[in-house]
Amino acid sequence: MLGFALRRIAAGAVLLFVISFLSYLLLSIPDADVGRQLLGSAAPQDLVDAKNAELGLDRAVLAQYGDWLAGAVRGDFGTSWFTGEDVLQAIATRLPVTASLMAGVTLVTAALSLLLGVWAGVRRGAVDRFVQVLGVIGYALPGFLVTLIIVLVFAVRLGWFPAIGYIGLTESVPGWLSTITLPVASLSVVSVAGLSQQVRGAVIDVLRQDYVRTLRARGLPPHRILFRHVLRNAAAPALTVLGLQFVALLGGAVLVEQIFGLPGVGAMTVTYTTRGDIPVIMGLVMFTVLGVILINLVVDLLIGWLNPKARVS
Repeated sequence: MLGFALRRIAAGAVLLFVISFLSYLLLSIPDADVGRQLLGSAAPQDLVDAKNAELGLDRAVLAQYGDWLAGAVRGDFGTSWFTGEDVLQAIATRLPVTASLMAGVTLVTAALSLLLGVWAGVRRGAVDRFVQVLGVIGYALPGFLVTLIIVLVFAVRLGWFPAIGYIGLTESVPGWLSTITLPVASLSVVSVAGLSQQVRGAVIDVLRQDYVRTLRARGLPPHRILFRHVLRNAAAPALTVLGLQFVALLGGAVLVEQIFGLPGVGAMTVTYTTRGDIPVIMGLVMFTVLGVILINLVVDLLIGWLNPKARVS
């Protein structure tokens, strides 16, 4: 298992380097006069040139990337060109908001998908068709429409939750729950629709295996067969889909944080990307890629633990 984990970590490190290089190269293509944006249109050209030189924008792109990479390896991602704020500090202040949102969506998705998928896989017939219809509806509805419906019903009409705003977990637990519930619900609908179908299919496939019929013939209780044998073998494909959905949720968080006014990393991405603030954008890219790599590593390790054959492949 250790060698399996080390191979995954090495592959993640290579991926991190490649994406950082390509991202910096692509961000440097637009011909934006950052010094002019910072100093204003009325600033003399010599001051603008001096500002660009101060930021290192008068040098070759590869030289700029080399300096950025040297700092990033030491944990220094620089400062924002427009606000002067340290990049890591800026991300760290907004990270708990996005982290709580992602954790809530992941827990809700995993719990509801497991419940619905196993229920549909074991109880064939009306229950199975009901879960499949829910999955189709969840897939068919656009994410922004689901979010708007949730806001109109539970925030505007019923008034159960606030429509916008965020209260930190350290400030008030009930307040945090009230402000995070609707964003989590809006992101969970599509995720549950997809993952529950995957769990259902995996459970049905395992239940058709010969060894399950053998266990039944030996008189083992159905709940023991389900929880000890069926779920363990059906978990691997579901975990793979859950990891892929986490990547998609990072993109969905940008829209949801904008709609609900959450001061998270998603909203920060929109703000600094429109400015063309390369140090902050690169920090956000690295944070996102690192999060994806860590999630995939955890998923790979769990699959390797559940299925030893996966460690070899």
